[in-house]
This record gives sequence, structure tokens and C-alpha cells, in this order.
Amino acid sequence: MAENKDKEFSPMMQRYLETKEQYKDCILFYRLGDFYEMFFDDAITAARELEITLTGKDCGQEERAPMAGVPHHAAEMYISRLIAKGYKVAICEQLEDPKTTKGIVKRGVIRVVTPGTIVESNMLEERKNNYIMSIFKSGIYFGISVCDISTGEFYAAEIKDNNNFPQLLDELARYSPSELVINSNLADCTEEMSKIRERFNAYITRFQDKFFDTKPDIIKLRFNLVDTNQKPIENIEERSFAVASINALIEYIEQTQMTSLDHINKITIYQISKYMSLDINARRNLEITEKMRDKSKKGTLLWVLDKTSTSMGGRHLRRWLNDPLIDTLEINRRLQAVKELKDNVMLRGDVIDNLKKVYDIERLAGKMAYGNANARDMITLKNSLARLPDVKQVLQNCEAPMLKDIYENLDELQDIYELIEKSIVEDPPMTVKDGGIIKLGYDEEVDKLKTATTEGKNWIIQLEAEEKEKTGIKNLKVGFNKVFGYYIEVTKSNLDQVPERYIRKQTLTNAERYITEELKNLENQILGAEERVVSLEYDLFTKIREEIAKNVIRLQKIATLVATLDVLSSFARSSRRYELLYATSG
Repeated sequence: MAENKDKEFSPMMQRYLETKEQYKDCILFYRLGDFYEMFFDDAITAARELEITLTGKDCGQEERAPMAGVPHHAAEMYISRLIAKGYKVAICEQLEDPKTTKGIVKRGVIRVVTPGTIVESNMLEERKNNYIMSIFKSGIYFGISVCDISTGEFYAAEIKDNNNFPQLLDELARYSPSELVINSNLADCTEEMSKIRERFNAYITRFQDKFFDTKPDIIKLRFNLVDTNQKPIENIEERSFAVASINALIEYIEQTQMTSLDHINKITIYQISKYMSLDINARRNLEITEKMRDKSKKGTLLWVLDKTSTSMGGRHLRRWLNDPLIDTLEINRRLQAVKELKDNVMLRGDVIDNLKKVYDIERLAGKMAYGNANARDMITLKNSLARLPDVKQVLQNCEAPMLKDIYENLDELQDIYELIEKSIVEDPPMTVKDGGIIKLGYDEEVDKLKTATTEGKNWIIQLEAEEKEKTGIKNLKVGFNKVFGYYIEVTKSNLDQVPERYIRKQTLTNAERYITEELKNLENQILGAEERVVSLEYDLFTKIREEIAKNVIRLQKIATLVATLDVLSSFARSSRRYELLYATSG
């Protein structure tokens, strides 16, 4: 970075450099108007990696600052490309309206996007979890925590056996995290870190040791701590290594996301011995989820068995295959459910038909809690919830205990369905701040304002007709533009007929534009109503989203039940298919 100490940077650039100082390990997307700009080394890196133009900006120094920028509406695409290349991105947004602010607009970082903290649907694989893992190393022991922020899943465990580091590698292979958050003990262990880097393609963040706190007080208050049977953990104090990794991961997520994380509400603390031990080489050689040769899915066990109808079912199946059970009772519960679905072709067909119309409730719930769901997400959620009564109806006569449990615990969530049904229009716009979201009949004030805008257009038509009659100017017209508002336009050949009550507003080549007191009053009513209705609709929308977010635990529970049913029906389809194949080939 070129710097001349005799000259100060411009005020804007000083603010930029102050922000950049706090996010040295990130590429800083700095909002200026309709663009996110990058400067100095960030600009050079972004121009190279994104193949965008590198320019320069006056910054108060003799040399111009290297600069590269991307349109704000396309920022998500560019951020995803940088994340895929192994970078972190800090998003610095305008915190004030430039139109109402004198001087430099206040800006601040609202979020840091990292490989393990992505929540945007178009940046994630639908049928694969995106995990971030925290690892706490103390002596020869480890505590690990794993979270998928997009779904709210959170797991933790301790590794305290004779074979600790190989077991850590096995857990890394189980989850394939896209990002690791580690303490200094592990970071300073050159041999272990080289093996991790050699085997896994994960972004690694060395996090401050003070955040790997072994005290469980805060997580006991904030989270539901359960074992794999969903029973409360009573002795969390005895699992200090797991607690340290949990505390660090929660702190890291909160530091980067800077928003509510209410959908992360349960932490499952498991025993590694509950699942079949598959080391990293066994997983690779068995080709459970990816081929050894090209890392593709085709030809793997997952590819053979994946007949799931939903994205959350696809992720659930991947987890089951990565975590083979060794509990005979649980294995038999699954087998009984699969057998009933395989043998009952009508039941299986009805389940599959209904699940095909269910979208990703799990990630939609996360978006509601996270606060980045739009109105279209709500309609998608509503359409998914509309299928739940039919899914439950189909299961009412099932005999397998696992299918019975799904039937008895399947909350149809009709209160959430009805809230969205009565409030959100069927085909809403993508953006949530431009209006056109709330249905007529949901809110009295919105109805009044929408009526005013609709009637206002009729008032303008009526006013034009009256002015033509009063003045005798047949080609007089009332128009509107964003700069001058409403106006009466008269061609120059008819200027002698313009009455004195007309106030000149704009002169054109062939016409003059005027305003009247009556037209000004109408303009205030119409434009005022349009502005107020847009603002009010956004406020109502956020309240509806917050109301849905209060039910995130219910949504997550239903997502798990539907995903489980989807995987069981997928196994039944595969079982029936290969049974027929073997019968015909024999």
C-alpha cells in the first residue's frame, strides 16, 4: 500500500482504512452508492480472482489507490466466488440514508462471510450440509463442535482415547467441514496440522484461546443440551473439552454473523462410540459419498441409495450413511419401517407423492430466524406446510413403531400456514422494501393507503378531463416524472389559453409544464400514500417473519420428521427396485 506521510488520506479513505484495520484477514466489500468497492491490496486480489477491472481512486495521496468494484445487486455472486477460492469477505454497509445525511455516511461491517458461515441458498449445495468445526486441543485430548448455520444443527463430542488424533481425523472425515476454528495448541502442532491440511480442503482460522472457555454456565442457559436419544445432559461440567469447543464456535459464529441465531437452540453431545468407527481410508475406499478418482457422487453408495424427494431428506440420508449405527434396537426400528414402506406399494406411493411437494423447511426455518427470508420464502414455506395434513393422513394406519412415532409427533403447523395465507400475496416480488407484499384485507391501514393510491390515479384522470373542459385546450395532458412530480403539459400553440391560476414549472422545446394548487394537493396525497404503504408493508412483513421465527423449534422438529420419513421411503424404493432386479436377473 503506497503511503505518503506528508499528506493525509481523504476523509472517506481514512474511514475505510479504520474499518479495514479491524478486518485484516478479510476482503472488505465497502458500500459506496450502488457498488461495493475494494481498495489497495483487496482491490488487486479481487480484480485477479474475479476477473474484474482494476482502476484507481483519488485518496489524498500522490498515487491513486487501486480500486475494484462490483454492483451491490450482484454482490452475492461475487462473494460466493471469493469464498470458493478460500477467502473471507467482510460486508461494510451504509448504516444511514445518504439522502438525509450531511457529510460522510456512517458505515459499519454487518457480517463476515466465511466458507463455514454461508446461509444463502444459491451458495449452498441443497443435499449437503455445510459444516463449520471447532477443535480444542489440550495435551493429547480433543473437544470438537460442529454446526451447520443454515439448518441450526449443532453437535459436540470429546476424544479421550488412546488413538486420539486418528479419531479426530475420522470425525473430520465424517463431517467434511468447510472451515475449522482451532486453538493455539493445535495450530502450533506442525505435524498434526500438516496431516489435516493434506487430507482436508478446509479454511482454517486460528481463534484466540480466551474464547475456548471450559465454563459451561452460558451454554447451559442458552441451549438445550441433549444426548443422541434427546435426553438432557446432566453432567455437562464433566465434558470440559467439548464445552471449550462449543464456547469458541458460538463466539466465532456470533462475531462473524452479527445477528440473531435463535435457530441454533439445541446442541447434541454424542459419544463417538455410538457409531461404527470408519477411519478416513475406509471412508475413501468404500466410496460412500464421493468417488476416489474425481470426488463425484455418481457411482457412490449415496448415488445408489438416494431416491429422496426433498433436499432435507438428501442431507439426512448422507448423515445416516456417514454415521452407521451399531445399536441393534435402532437398526431394527429402521428396518421395520423400511419393510412396511417396501411391502405397501400404496402407502409408499402416497408418501412419495406428498413429499415431492415439500420444500426445504429446515433451511427456510433458518432463514426466518436469521432474518434474511423474503416474501417468496414465506410462500414456499406455506406451500410446504400445506402438504403436512396429507402426509399425516397417509401414516395414520402404519404399524412400524418408527412410522407411528412420526405420525404421532407430526405437528401440521396450520397456524403458521394460515398466518402466511392471510397476509402474503401469492406471487410477491423478490425484494421486501418496495411494497406489493401484503394482501388486501390483512391490515386496515394498508388497505386505506392502497385504495388512496388506486383512487389517486382515477383522480388524476378526472382532473385532466376537467381541465380540458375548463380551458378548452383539447391536447392538455397531466403527466408525472420522478424529478418534477405531477404536472399539466400544454403545447406552445395553446399557451394563450393557459389560465392565470397555472404556475409554470418547466419549459420544454415544444411545451410548457404547469402545476395548480389542486394538482399539488393530489400529488401530496398520492405520493404520500405510496411512500407510507411501502414502509408499512415492510414493517408488517418483518413482524410476520418474527412471528414465524418464534416457532423455529417446531419447524425444525417437523423438518427432522419429514426428512426421516423421506430417507425411509428412499430405502424402501431402493430395496424394492433391487429386489425386482435380482428377481428378473435370476
